[in-house]
Amino acid sequence: MYLKKVDGPRAVTLPDGKVFSRADLPPPDTARWVASRKLAVVRGVAHGLISRAEALRIYGLSDEEFDEWARAARSRGLEGLKATSAKEDRQP
Repeated sequence: MYLKKVDGPRAVTLPDGKVFSRADLPPPDTARWVASRKLAVVRGVAHGLISRAEALRIYGLSDEEFDEWARAARSRGLEGLKATSAKEDRQP
């Protein structure tokens, strides 16, 4: 089996005890960003699995977009990353 050389760890243990690896990150060509994929990227950056700069480059994200995902994940978790939740947050 061939393992691609990567900078940083291949897997990290999350606070809940689950192991989160690079295989759990969405593919680089992801076009449809559902809440679970957004959360995977945010978790990967937060736990040092992937750098923020690498995540922005690989997934074609802007700083603002990533910051919005991270804020929503911190405040409301997976529910905060759903598109319907974002629409509700913008309602007057």
